[in-house]
Amino acid sequence: MCLAVRIRQENKRASRPSTVGAMPRRGFSLFPDSPSARRIFSAESLRARWRSGEPVVTSAIILVCVAVWLLETLFRFVWPAGLAGMLGFGMMQPASMTREPWTLVTAMFLHQPASLWHIGFNMLTLWSVGPVLERLMGHWAFLILYMVSGIGGDAGMMIWALLNRSGEGWFTSSYGASGALFGLFAAILVVYRKVGQDLTSMIVWMAINFLMPVIVPNIAWQAHVGGFVIGGLFTILMTDGVRALRRRPVLERALIYGAVLLVLLLVVCYACNTANPMRTGSWIPFLD
Repeated sequence: MCLAVRIRQENKRASRPSTVGAMPRRGFSLFPDSPSARRIFSAESLRARWRSGEPVVTSAIILVCVAVWLLETLFRFVWPAGLAGMLGFGMMQPASMTREPWTLVTAMFLHQPASLWHIGFNMLTLWSVGPVLERLMGHWAFLILYMVSGIGGDAGMMIWALLNRSGEGWFTSSYGASGALFGLFAAILVVYRKVGQDLTSMIVWMAINFLMPVIVPNIAWQAHVGGFVIGGLFTILMTDGVRALRRRPVLERALIYGAVLLVLLLVVCYACNTANPMRTGSWIPFLD
């Protein structure tokens, strides 16, 4: 009986495949040594990168913009009605801004569907200047700068609609990150001037961007100007602002100045809206 049991056990051992020197089974991977997406986007990994000063906010903005653009492009080919609804919901149009105030934010995350030039140029520009400012200002202060600059671009569109006597400005929709990016340009100028850095290359780069509407049609230069003014003003306040606030933490100052500028921008937008032809009912002759 014991002999039979021993024979069965030896047979089982012999039937098992040898694992000596064998490599563990792994699924195919094009980049086997790279970390998995689960590891990259884990809460622990994100917290570590946040604490180490990596450009987490810049990366997040780029990811959101690219994801939204991919969805727009997909809708363009498979569901045009969905794309029309998406753009109609998210684009900022001065004539309807007060009825759709969320477009002050959503418009800066939309880009021209299926246009690699629009999304590519903006995201490359953001990656060129964003990490520098994010490391200097901190994550939250940089995010506030980006957002108020983007809304400043929308305010620029509202002011132009008010000043443009033809009335076309009220019905010109705009979207894209350009207003926010020009706010970052202004912030870089203020910071470089503060530390005595050479401004030549940055001025040339900004001049090219400001002249782009002359070469490329349908670019909302008004948003560029508005974002540039607000981004520069915010950074000036952060570096040489109210004396009583200079000893406050950076985030606290950013929240205070960001809130003040946001209120100012909303007042400007709603003040411009008093001349909105859609509000007064004088838009019918214009449409004819």
